Amino acid sequence: MADKNAIQDLLSDEIKDLYSAEKQLTKAIPKMAKGSNDPSLKAALSAHLKETQTQVTRLEQAAGLLGIKPTGKKCVGMEGCIKEGSEALAEDGNEAVLDLGIIGAGGRVEHYEMAGYMTAISLAQCIGAAEVVSLLKASLAEEEAADKKLRQIGATISSSAPGGAATAKASRA
Repeated sequence: MADKNAIQDLLSDEIKDLYSAEKQLTKAIPKMAKGSNDPSLKAALSAHLKETQTQVTRLEQAAGLLGIKPTGKKCVGMEGCIKEGSEALAEDGNEAVLDLGIIGAGGRVEHYEMAGYMTAISLAQCIGAAEVVSLLKASLAEEEAADKKLRQIGATISSSAPGGAATAKASRA
């Protein structure tokens, strides 16, 4: 682990962590899409895979602007989030309920990424790295939109899932 004696050192570490996280997700998202049942969830995950690939490129650009390599660190936090997502994919049960589990795992991933991007943005602002800030903000906006999309899909699925509000009303009628 490199010494952290300046904000730039911490920012470099954050960029490497985010890079590792996004690279891990380029392998995990296709599995999530394949394991999901709802067509809108499959489509959202597939679309976010393309964004994730672009985010990897942005992090490479940010690293270049900072004069560092984006490699060299493994994001163990994302590794844990992906492991939880794998557990959701291995479950058996009602398709809608299983999709809600995938959405929950995806939401945790998005929030982890958003926290990392917000931290990196703050650090980049501290050192006056405006181009890096711009790159990171573009990725943060995509993560926020992906989280919102997952929540919207989840609301639609949960309304008709067993035990959801719509099915509870129907069973009382």
